[in-house]
Amino acid sequence: MAHELAGPAGTCLIAGCGYTGTRLARRLSGHLVGQGPVLALVRSAAAAAGLAREGIRAVPADFDGTAAFPVPEDLSAVVYLAPPAGPDGEDGRFRRFLAALGPARPRVLVYVSTTGVYGDTGGAAVDESAPPAPADDRARQRLHAEGQARRWCEAREVRCVILRVAAIYGPHRLPLDRLRRGEPVLRAEDSGPGNRIHVDDLVAACLAALARPVAGVVNVADGCSESMAAFTARVAALAGLPAPREVTWAEAQGTLSPGLLAFLRESRRVLNPRLLRDLGVTPREPEAGIRDSLEEMGLLGGRPRGQKATAEREGR
Repeated sequence: MAHELAGPAGTCLIAGCGYTGTRLARRLSGHLVGQGPVLALVRSAAAAAGLAREGIRAVPADFDGTAAFPVPEDLSAVVYLAPPAGPDGEDGRFRRFLAALGPARPRVLVYVSTTGVYGDTGGAAVDESAPPAPADDRARQRLHAEGQARRWCEAREVRCVILRVAAIYGPHRLPLDRLRRGEPVLRAEDSGPGNRIHVDDLVAACLAALARPVAGVVNVADGCSESMAAFTARVAALAGLPAPREVTWAEAQGTLSPGLLAFLRESRRVLNPRLLRDLGVTPREPEAGIRDSLEEMGLLGGRPRGQKATAEREGR
């Protein structure tokens, strides 16, 4: 998908250049029409050096400390992907980042949030008009940061796009290790709908948010709300691994991790009308997304190829 960034080209600042941010930086540093330079803010000098080897300018930045980093004079766009951090449901990390931008006035700020801000709806559908009802500190921090983003942009007349993102999967982000260990999954009849997005479809949403005159909240999910059990079984079949054993909710209390149980307790079906209509992104269905991920890893059908497959097996 090609994108032409609206307005004059300038530097795009990517704050939090990890799994998704790195893939976004690679796209922006490619041959997109009208795109200026990219500056990635990362956690460590080692991460900055790794990106530099790919021709991507990157500098370490500590948002939990002074948050000092170079702010380009030609700053044109900001994409913020760093996780939240702060007390009492507030994201002090994002507040310090915005303060460090000083008087800068980019054309657009894209804040990457989470569909977790909707909370538990008992499986009911939510679109962008649904009222937020975050149920945990992480989701409350994200909602707090959304408010910061809106106020900062309104004060500077900057276009603000908030991407509420479902669970991200992709290469090296599939439940392969759990399948190899024979860990069970919660059976479909005890599971709520699942919501996810392939990482490259999230990157496409970020590119479209930069390029199109869109503002406000956009849900980023593939619209295929199959359960975790069904998704995991798809992964197993395509990777040539045994199908996972399914357990009841009662059995799951003693077999699944507390974090996974907490994730499964929240149930909602995320609709994506603005992703399709306003951003023009049609996300791939789970079957295609899993195939693409395994193919990139060299593991489609359980046949490992190359260095990436070895790295995945060793957990790197």
